[in-house]
Amino acid sequence: MPSRRDLLRCAVVGVAVATALGAGALAWSSTLLGEYSVMGMGSGGTTGGAGHAGHGGQGAAAGGAAEASGLLDTVSVTDLAADPDRPADVRVELVARQGTVDVPGGRSIEGYTVNGTSPGPEIRARQGDLVEVVLVNESVADGATLHWHGIDVPNAADGVAGITQDAVPVGGRHVYRFVAADAGTYWYHSHQVSHVQVERGLLGAIVIEPAEPDGRIAAPTDGSPLDVTALLHIYGGQHTLNGRVADERVSAPPGSTVRVRVVNTDQGTAAVWAGARFRVVAVDGHDVHEPGEIEGQRVLVPAGGRVDVAVRAPDRGAVRLHVGGARSIVIGDASAEASAPPVRQPSTSLDLLAYGTPEPLTFDAASPDRSFDYVISRRFGIIDGRPGIFWTINGRMFPDVPMFEVAEGDVVAMHVRNDSGDVHPMHLHGHHVVVLARDGVAASGSPWVVDTLDVHPGETYDLAFVADNPGIWSDHCHTLPHAVDGLVAHVMYEGVTTPFTINGEAGNRPE
Repeated sequence: MPSRRDLLRCAVVGVAVATALGAGALAWSSTLLGEYSVMGMGSGGTTGGAGHAGHGGQGAAAGGAAEASGLLDTVSVTDLAADPDRPADVRVELVARQGTVDVPGGRSIEGYTVNGTSPGPEIRARQGDLVEVVLVNESVADGATLHWHGIDVPNAADGVAGITQDAVPVGGRHVYRFVAADAGTYWYHSHQVSHVQVERGLLGAIVIEPAEPDGRIAAPTDGSPLDVTALLHIYGGQHTLNGRVADERVSAPPGSTVRVRVVNTDQGTAAVWAGARFRVVAVDGHDVHEPGEIEGQRVLVPAGGRVDVAVRAPDRGAVRLHVGGARSIVIGDASAEASAPPVRQPSTSLDLLAYGTPEPLTFDAASPDRSFDYVISRRFGIIDGRPGIFWTINGRMFPDVPMFEVAEGDVVAMHVRNDSGDVHPMHLHGHHVVVLARDGVAASGSPWVVDTLDVHPGETYDLAFVADNPGIWSDHCHTLPHAVDGLVAHVMYEGVTTPFTINGEAGNRPE
């Protein structure tokens, strides 16, 4: 028989174990996100700029206090929309389906299509057009949305489930309306369970042509195409160009120039290079000022990024433009492909910080109204009950990450630092940023204006933008599994609210 002392010792140990297990269970349950609103997020080491007190990243709290005191009017994200009375210039219906995706030249995969194909149909509009797109969800079980990557749409049209809309359920439809203000190369994709739906094909290209021809690329006399899209995507390990496991050929008269719009829809950086000289004429939809010829260098395109390159068809034969490494486009005499053999990828990369020639900015980036840090790192933790090594922003894990609060008209500066050991293509919705410096070295070329920027391990970037598009905007890594693991923050305008929530009955899961 155990002694009374042994029984007491066992009881004490049992209580201690039960207490520890209870505390562990309580700590684990506290990480479960449940239904939440981005309005309740915000933390982490941000500062105000000239003329503003520091916000400490507490955008929602500050906005809530202002609303309660009646100091500023509030507006819902649903009200930040294009003119409802203006007729559309371009109307498109896109039907999303879940099922088998045919990959010409390769094997089929299970994924998603738009109007029966992946990529979905390319949308073309003219600068200044009002574009109206109706998304119909025929069979995507988790729901779907459309985000217009790189287009500074009004917030109601941003297509982020749980922030600007509810995911469209099976049998539902949603209308997106926006003015195509900036000419350039863009793409659309789902922002509902995006790490799955984008990877498996719910995407397509959208091109906004300039209101007037830019005059730099002359049209040929025989009507051959001089403006082509090169959309890169990997379907189940298969590298495709415009949805096909094959190279493409573009017939072009000798001496003519072809504009190739490279769209990287994948999760990693893509490289572009050629066996002849070429130019980068636009980055993320913004023209490069006086771009020089490139020879013996590659151009790196971040995940989600775009570059437009101008390639001159040779006087005889053809030239090969490598896009993404596995695929290429042969330009010139279509019957002379043998004159354009593959070329080894160069080891040096074009530095867009010093490419082209300087041009004045439209705002004073030297005197920002708000200044923020965005420091990326990683550590062990638990998010939504999942233990692991997660990304942190300013030392904090999701959802306790910064809410960068701004006011309309602010000049905003951001200092981005990558301490994480991995590359992150950072993407800010609704705005374009200008790169002022990298690792303390000031930009010296054409204004480098981007919506998606690769930040390599150990790098720092100084960026600036004008807060001219009110709303609540995601600012996240476009290696989408990184966003799932917490590498997502938001830019919130004072006085803007959202009625939508994440993880609720609508099933919104933006990442």
